[in-house]
Amino acid sequence: MNDISKQNIETLVKLQEAETEIVRLKVVLKKVEKKKGKLSARLKQFGNALEENKENLSSAISVCRDIEREIQMIDERIIKSNEKLRMVKTNKEYQLFLREVDDNKKRKDALETELLEFLDEKEKIQEIVLETEKEYHLLRDQIKAEQKEIEKKSIDDRELLDEYLARQNEIGQTLDVALMNRFEKISKMNNGSAVINVKNEVCMGCFMNVPPQLYIEVQRGNSLISCPQCSRILYYIDT
Repeated sequence: MNDISKQNIETLVKLQEAETEIVRLKVVLKKVEKKKGKLSARLKQFGNALEENKENLSSAISVCRDIEREIQMIDERIIKSNEKLRMVKTNKEYQLFLREVDDNKKRKDALETELLEFLDEKEKIQEIVLETEKEYHLLRDQIKAEQKEIEKKSIDDRELLDEYLARQNEIGQTLDVALMNRFEKISKMNNGSAVINVKNEVCMGCFMNVPPQLYIEVQRGNSLISCPQCSRILYYIDT
């Protein structure tokens, strides 16, 4: 029975070593994904700004086209009014069409002034779009390179994680199901730490004192002893 308990403790210690590395590597890889996510979010934010500038440019172009079409329509009306002026027979008709021509010319002048302002605005927005596109492409290439480098550095950690997961599974299969369930439950309670050593009557997991008699039993290693405070399975290393 004693040999079985000692063997279980040794197996649990090996299982804990694998568990500790798995937890550590998962934290590392989570940070990697978080960093990659931040880079993607930064690029997306810049891309949204670029799209907004493009929409502003499209709107400015549309306004300019509308004004140009209205100016063209007014030109056609002026031509027609001038043709009518040559055909009028009374002074009243002449004054009416003359006023119509004058009103259209005033409207055309106002539209041309407005068009110049919008053309100037469109040119400024176009410059912003071109500059933003250039910056976006540079940032996109930079971020892709950074993400590639990050991913490259994490390959070893991913491979190592797979190795430890396989080792954990292999070790776990040698343990009794109830003991494995106990390990997993304690590990979940203590962020991946289910088995810990005691030193000078202190649990090195929660750093609380272990009762003297319990400490002696842990030193003997004849049974699986849990810390009264944190529930971790305790083992003793003879130094």
